Amino acid sequence: MKNASISTRVFISLIISIGLVAFCQPLSYSFGFASVRFLCYLVFTLVSAGFKVRLPGVKGTLSVSFLFILLGLLELGLPVAQLFGLGSSLVQIYWRATKRPTLVQILFNLAAVAIAVAVADFAFHSTAARVLGGSLPIKLLLATVGYFVTNTFAIACAIALTERKGLASIWKECYFWAFPYYLLNATLVCVINWVDVNLGWEFTLLAMPLAWVMYRSYQLYIGRLEAEKSHVEQMNALHIRTIETLALAIEAKDQTTHDHLRRVQHYSVEIGKEMGLSDAELNALRAASLLHDIGKLAVPEHIITKPGKLTPQEFEKMKIHPVVGAEILEQVEFPYPVAPIVRAHHEKWDGSGYPSGIAGEEIPVGARILSVVDCFDAVASHRQYRRALPLDEAIQVVIGESGRSYDPRVVAILAK
Repeated sequence: MKNASISTRVFISLIISIGLVAFCQPLSYSFGFASVRFLCYLVFTLVSAGFKVRLPGVKGTLSVSFLFILLGLLELGLPVAQLFGLGSSLVQIYWRATKRPTLVQILFNLAAVAIAVAVADFAFHSTAARVLGGSLPIKLLLATVGYFVTNTFAIACAIALTERKGLASIWKECYFWAFPYYLLNATLVCVINWVDVNLGWEFTLLAMPLAWVMYRSYQLYIGRLEAEKSHVEQMNALHIRTIETLALAIEAKDQTTHDHLRRVQHYSVEIGKEMGLSDAELNALRAASLLHDIGKLAVPEHIITKPGKLTPQEFEKMKIHPVVGAEILEQVEFPYPVAPIVRAHHEKWDGSGYPSGIAGEEIPVGARILSVVDCFDAVASHRQYRRALPLDEAIQVVIGESGRSYDPRVVAILAK
């Protein structure tokens, strides 16, 4: 928490506080623990919590304990379901953990589950359930949706804030795929409850194999995701090698240093993370920051290396390089939008740029970031026709163009 942003601290503290209330409030009710059914359900919940899979792309796991948490909520009530949620979370956190969790991480995860169970109970007994007919399947459906959305959204928000990733992409890639499994849990609970009523609760003893089957399904699905991710990473590595080869050609023509391109790439990607760009947008920005001037291969060398100001005719020839660069990169067929960034990296916030004269939000966000960073590093670097400005003077040059040439939000992040 020391290095976390204020928004991250506020969010995590809020979830922990609400979770404490959500967990403690139902414990004021009286209920009996000493029953064989309670003990069996508790053991099943804890064992199923150990059936967990690691989520792709983030530091998190997913277990199949929801089946027994929902069954406890239905047959034994909210206080028992809260205890089941607490116990399953602790097992999931500590069982075969690769890294010792911090106290804040433990409290946050427990709180998120406590809130989710409380929301599930509220949805189960809600007016909406009665309006929709009040049948058990409807109640379980609403409870499942409430639990899934509350729990996964809270954790996805925490990951997005702490790891500076897009909330929507994290929730979609890491959690949304599991929603059908949660609905399957609700279906199984409905069936188990019907059999319990007619044959006795002991039928639940046969539910553990069902949890194991779902766990294996999780594993197979995650394995397929990991294989696809590995393939994508290999393709990205191939594209990066292509990019770096092309960048060497730009350097030979433009006499800019490789260090300049790397600095532009580094600054651009970090600003992109601050602005919450998706992984695809960040990959596009990484490539474009190295290749944005590839179109200069079509510009006469005496214009590129001219030490003084260009004539109007020379400048018109220079202005073709964003279009030529975009046309070259369109032939590469990158899996993310590199060409639009290269085409627009000389557009200006007020619409006075080239080649299309677009303005404001019409300019791709990657191009807005790249133009600011490229200007900053250019004026802070030595050129054959001028000396480099000190960093404090270089940033003032960029700030002076905020709202005219450059997106004020990007400038503010770079200045910060």
